[in-house]
This record gives sequence, C-alpha cells and structure tokens, in this order.
Amino acid sequence: MGHQNVHDMLIGLAFVFVIEGLIYALFPGGARKMAAQVQNIPESSLRIAGVVALAIGVVGVWLLRG
Repeated sequence: MGHQNVHDMLIGLAFVFVIEGLIYALFPGGARKMAAQVQNIPESSLRIAGVVALAIGVVGVWLLRG
C-alpha cells in the first residue's frame, strides 16, 4: 500500500469521526434514542444493513477514485 493510499485512508477515517462527532454534538438525544432502538433490531437485520452500507461505501470510493 503506497503512502498516498494510507494518507487517503486516514483522511477517510478522520471524516468518519467528524460525522460521528457532529451527530453527537448536534443531536445528543436522537443519538441516544437511536442507540437504544438498535438493541431491539435483530442481528440479521443489522448485518444486512452493515453489508449494504459497506457496499455503498466501496462503490462510492470506486466511483470517486476511478
């Protein structure tokens, strides 16, 4: 993995923290409610949602990076 790829990956990870921080800073009550509701969702549904999010992310990076 080249230096630029590692740099891009770290920037992407930093953006994840920015977005996560914004959610907790702007909507702390909503974040708390969402976290409580996640406990009631079956694992299979969470796994499917995770795979879909992963696929969307991979396709997005592929389209943006060419």
